[in-house]
Formats: sequence, structure tokens, C-alpha cells
Amino acid sequence: MTRADLDKQPHEVAEMFDGVAKRYDLTNTVLSFGQDRGWRRATRAALGLRPGERVLDVGAGTGVSTEELARSGAFAVGADLSIGMLRAGRHAGREVPLLAGDALKLPFADATFDAVTISFALRNVVDTEGALRELGRVTRPGGRLVVCEFSHPLNPAFRTVYLQYLMRSLPTVARGVSSNPDAYVYLAESIRAWPDQAALADRIGLSGPWKRVGWRNLSGGIVALHRATRV
Repeated sequence: MTRADLDKQPHEVAEMFDGVAKRYDLTNTVLSFGQDRGWRRATRAALGLRPGERVLDVGAGTGVSTEELARSGAFAVGADLSIGMLRAGRHAGREVPLLAGDALKLPFADATFDAVTISFALRNVVDTEGALRELGRVTRPGGRLVVCEFSHPLNPAFRTVYLQYLMRSLPTVARGVSSNPDAYVYLAESIRAWPDQAALADRIGLSGPWKRVGWRNLSGGIVALHRATRV
């Protein structure tokens, strides 16, 4: 078992997620008090998918998010750096394509997809702007991006309580359900270090191919959906 450091070296991130793959979906549901299902539905709605469109789900993990996207009638493909996560998804009987792929070098041609999304994975990539450019490369002009990621609660008092939960309670709860609880120490640290809503919007807008960037908060700002259009 391993945990990554905040320098986010790809092999360390992949090994860490290999170690949590077996019980990853259950752990997420427990730690989010079941809100993860609603966040996936909100991501699908924000993408505005139509039957027949092609959508790429980067950082798909076991493919539970990819299956949610496929409910729109779009052709959904999942990609993830962790072979262990992909294997766990296949063992769970996912009926969507799940491929090995690095967010910085995706195995797809230019302008392949009508929409792309990355959920709870952008903060684990060593080069945020590079990943955003690569997502733009595989998206057709006029296509959509949605980033679903942990963010900063708006209410100061709630934010204090939330950070205490992240740094103290989350690793403790993870010990009861996760196959690699030490990984959740890294995950808590990476959430705390991640930029707020406005700062991430700036990063997306400055990355090159994405314009008309906006966001909306979920669960009081615990999570934010950032949406942009490929120029």
C-alpha cells in the first residue's frame, strides 16, 4: 500500500489508487454521506449530453461516473491512470468502455469528443494546465467541459467544521471502510491545498482552448462544477 505526496508524481498516484480500488466506491459513498450520487447526476446534467454524442470521462476510476453519463444516451468512454481501478470496474460488471489513459497524454485523436469531464481527479494531476489543454485537444470546437471537484465552502463557520472533518475525521472513518486508509490522508491534504472556485475558473480560462468559464456550487461549496466551452 502507498500514498502519494502533493508533488503528485504519476506513478505514485496510480499506485495509491490501485491500493484503494477494491472498496473505493463504497468508501466514497460513506465519506460523502451518500452525496456522491447526486454529484454524479449534477455532472451529467451540466454537460447537457444528447443521445448519439460522444463524451469522455477522465479519471473515471471504476467507471461508476461513466455509467452515469451513459444514462443520457450519449456514448460514454472512461479513462484512468490506475489499472487497479479499471480492473475493479470490470469486475463490478461495468458496461461502458474503460481504457487506461494519462490525463496529460490521452489515447485519442484530436476533436474526438463532443464533451469531456473530469471528476475528483484534476487535483491529482501533476500539471493542471497541461491536463486542461489535453482535454481541449480531444474535444471538438464548440464542445463542452465540466470539471467536478472538491472546492471551498462559502460559509466561514461551515468551512472551519469541514476542514476539521477532512483533516481529523475523514482518515479515521476511512480506516473502517478503505483498503488503504493512508491514501485518504493525502486526499484530505490535496483537497485543502486545492484552489477555490474563482482561482480554478481562472486556471481553466488561461489554459488555452476553454472560454465562457463559469461554475456553480454543490453542497454549500464542498464541491463545485466548472463548465467551459471549447473554442
